[in-house]
Amino acid sequence: MVHVAVLPQEVQSMLAPGPGSRFIDCTVGAGGHALALLTASQPDGHLLGLDADPVALARAHERLVTGGIATSQFHLCHGHFRDLTTLAEVAQLVQVDGILIDLGVSSYQLDTPERGFSFRADGPLDMRLDPTRGPTAADLIAELSEQQLADLIYRYGEERGSRRIARLIVEHRRHTPITTTATLADLVTKAIGRGGRDRIHPATRTFQALRIAVNDELEQLTSVLPQAVALLRSGGRLAVISFHSLEDRIVKQFFRDESGYGGSMNERTPHLRIITRKPIIAGPDECDVNPRARSAKLRVAEKL
Repeated sequence: MVHVAVLPQEVQSMLAPGPGSRFIDCTVGAGGHALALLTASQPDGHLLGLDADPVALARAHERLVTGGIATSQFHLCHGHFRDLTTLAEVAQLVQVDGILIDLGVSSYQLDTPERGFSFRADGPLDMRLDPTRGPTAADLIAELSEQQLADLIYRYGEERGSRRIARLIVEHRRHTPITTTATLADLVTKAIGRGGRDRIHPATRTFQALRIAVNDELEQLTSVLPQAVALLRSGGRLAVISFHSLEDRIVKQFFRDESGYGGSMNERTPHLRIITRKPIIAGPDECDVNPRARSAKLRVAEKL
């Protein structure tokens, strides 16, 4: 499946690329947003694209070149956005006009069973965005205690049945290792059932929790936000697309803190002006074409 960038028109409108604009795409993915930004930045625009997934970088490179962008106008780098400052300095791209952080997992990653992100097709229980490093989801399932698993699933998945799920995981792994997505999905369904008011698969929150933990996603987000602000020029904008409440809460609170929200109770010097008082969400037409856009929320702030 070809990955479709979410909220493309809204991102373009908020970051307002023009001739010679300089951007950083912290999660370049398949290059959809990057291509649009560079196309609108002709001539002489430049973009640094980061991604933890080497496959994504190859796909982004192909998309940009096919889209008519000269290789001298972009630099793609394998890395994690918690290292944004170092990577931007190496690429000599600081004081930029805009920075985009799209926190979603790509359609390609979700639809590739070997990556282990989805319960919709059986595959190894991996879930690493960067397949070159770090423990897999199977490693966490095998090594964490019942209490640690329950806490992880509840904290990162907001799953109320986390204790039942953790208990069944530990019981199962005593005699058989849990190494595939299908096995884990079946265990979660057995633990909490298929009922409830939510119209999502019962394993959705557990898989989300493990993916967040494997990739250290919330800690990376907390780390990258102040780095991004420091790399923006005055008047430059930071745009963040989140896909679940935990991410959105971090972005919202950071923007509030850095904008001096709270009056006398906030003693920080304001560094940002919030552009989106409420997050921008996808319209029904986009959601019909790209269902994953339904959960996307775009927040934007401008550096003072």
